[in-house]
This record gives sequence, C-alpha cells and structure tokens, in this order.
Amino acid sequence: MRSDKKVKEFKPIHKRWIIERTFPWFNNDRRLCRNYELLMESSENMVKLSAIKLLLNKI
Repeated sequence: MRSDKKVKEFKPIHKRWIIERTFPWFNNDRRLCRNYELLMESSENMVKLSAIKLLLNKI
C-alpha cells in the first residue's frame, strides 16, 4: 500500500547532464556517427581523438 505521507522532492543529479550532452557532440564527428571501423581498438582511438578535438576547440 502506498503511503502519501512520504513525499520526496525531485533532486536532479548534477553531473549527469554533462555526460548526456557529450554523447551528441561525439555524433557530430563523421567517423563516430556510423560504424566504419573493423577493430575495436580503432573505434576506441576514434572516440579518444574526437574527445581531444572537442577539448582543443574549447581552449
């Protein structure tokens, strides 16, 4: 049975929006929006290169 006495207010997670906004930025990169890579290592390297590119653009 539900008790209406315990009313919790909504508290958003502060860091979550940073991560959720980063993934769409990665999709702007042509090599990451489709699965072009054959090896997992090359896919990881493309994600790292895209992250470096994003960080360098922010400087």
